[in-house]
Amino acid sequence: MNNIKFLRKQRGLSQAELANKLSVHQTLISQLERGAVVPSGATLVELAEFFHVSTDYILGREENNITPISLGKEAIRVKVYPRVPAGVPLEVIDEVIDYEEVPAEWGKGGQKYFATVVKGDSMYPKYLDGDIIIVLQQPTCESGQDAVVYVNGYDATLKKVVFLDDGGIRLQPLNPAYNPRTYYPGDDPIAIAGVVVEIRRKP
Repeated sequence: MNNIKFLRKQRGLSQAELANKLSVHQTLISQLERGAVVPSGATLVELAEFFHVSTDYILGREENNITPISLGKEAIRVKVYPRVPAGVPLEVIDEVIDYEEVPAEWGKGGQKYFATVVKGDSMYPKYLDGDIIIVLQQPTCESGQDAVVYVNGYDATLKKVVFLDDGGIRLQPLNPAYNPRTYYPGDDPIAIAGVVVEIRRKP
């Protein structure tokens, strides 16, 4: 399965919007996402350049979305925080350890991003201890997305968020050595800080 739909949704784009940006018909985007057609070489390269990922990642052959650090002039700087405390606006946190660059177009529409450092191995093998994740700041996510989540007002944790049919929210580690935790209305409050859009792994 390719990652085109996943990348499109991470960027908050509809199929029509992505088609417009790539100057193709919406039907092609739909077919590509369903795997009904294989992208041509030119389309594959265009998709990889647009999303700033490898062609292998577009095709689903590469598990992690690890992108180049420098994007040149067409970029905006994102603050990297060692931790993301709950209840504190990111704008007033002084503890910034580094900066990352993301494409300037990501900021269109007022979208905001932050970055933080992965700690521990609960999300291994997709995320490694020390990885930097770029996060789209938003209070909601879709079921199955990797998100930075506050639990009961503590510092944020990175987990796969799964919404259950019975109203529960499961925070699912990717490492089978760790157990998932499920929360229901009345349990410790859950709040979404943002959705992971990129992993960056420095040598």
